[in-house]
Amino acid sequence: MGTAEAKKLITLLKKEFKVNVRQDSGIGVKPISQTGSKRLIRKAIAYAIQNKRKRVTLVHKGNIMKYTEGAFRKWGYELAAEDYADKIITEEALWEQHGGKIPDGKILMNDRIADIMFQHVLTRPDEFEVIAAPNLNGDYLSDACAAQVGGVGIAPGANIGDEIAFFEATHGTAPSHADKDEANPTALLLSGVLMFEYLSWQEAAGLIRDALTETVQQKRVTYDLARQMEGAKKLSTTAFAEAIIQNM
Repeated sequence: MGTAEAKKLITLLKKEFKVNVRQDSGIGVKPISQTGSKRLIRKAIAYAIQNKRKRVTLVHKGNIMKYTEGAFRKWGYELAAEDYADKIITEEALWEQHGGKIPDGKILMNDRIADIMFQHVLTRPDEFEVIAAPNLNGDYLSDACAAQVGGVGIAPGANIGDEIAFFEATHGTAPSHADKDEANPTALLLSGVLMFEYLSWQEAAGLIRDALTETVQQKRVTYDLARQMEGAKKLSTTAFAEAIIQNM
């Protein structure tokens, strides 16, 4: 607010586009490209195909931001029709032609407005599998989903491009837990699982995931999960890792 750049842009908007912006406004520019949108949605579809998922949901605020997030939605359906016509079925076709039942070998592509989607991932999470969204929507939805299964301490992360992929826990470094042998390593371990899956090392990924699942079902967990589970045995980071190895 108040910078020469902001004033210049406000003047330009008023003069060239007849848009009135208050002089005490901060100004941001929100570009959403067709290239970036289709690249992201293509990755979501490819993930669904590789991992035998049945649904890809585009999440957007296109009813308000028509030329950016609305375009994200539009480009997603265009991509599906152009490159995945043999794989993708839309929600409209699903109900008109198949009575709401996803045919074998098909993936449903649908879309949801961001605000109702936030409610749905909390109240109807079983209706969604792969979600494709611009950064802001994806950020809060992924944290909301993580909260339902124990918190960000168990949420893995993957940054997958066309040429390289980078895997990390979503929670950051958590320096307050450093050197205390108490932090939950699950997010980091599951990030490794995602890496193995990316490398097509499915057996290695499955061994880790199954052992981790069994350990949690035994209620042998670190402090963050122990406080949420009745009758849990609280373990140190080291002891939790040893329990996973035993189950493996």
